[in-house]
Amino acid sequence: MPKATGDIIVTGDADATYPFDRIHEYIKLLIDKDLDFITTDRFAELKHDSMSVKHYFGNWILAMALKVLYLINLRDSQSGMWIFKKDSLDKVKPLEEFDDGMPFSEEIKIEMFSNKNIKSKEIPSALYSREGDVKLESFTDGMKNFKFLFKNRVR
Repeated sequence: MPKATGDIIVTGDADATYPFDRIHEYIKLLIDKDLDFITTDRFAELKHDSMSVKHYFGNWILAMALKVLYLINLRDSQSGMWIFKKDSLDKVKPLEEFDDGMPFSEEIKIEMFSNKNIKSKEIPSALYSREGDVKLESFTDGMKNFKFLFKNRVR
């Protein structure tokens, strides 16, 4: 992201699961509401076959852990679709200090939602059926995220 040249950055997986056709609406919301960071709630509009029951349950557990440990109330702590002003990265720790694995998604949200100088919001979005193979290792990746939340909280 440091090499991104635009003022607004949009992220999301390249597996056709995120509604990139709505980006203009999300950017407009970011600007109109004077927000710095938006994360999307995929559970607001889950399409048929977009998420397994075990992934749904795992996401719920991780969102509850985030709420209890950090007092951050997000319905979808694992969403990888974010819309944010690039300069908001100047208000958090350097990206090089972030976890470079699955916990990155939680960590950036912890940084953005905990920082009093950053206006963040979770907005309803959608999750479509994936195109291609799932690369997520459900239990292993879920446990990495869960452990990260506890270890990071203790630091």
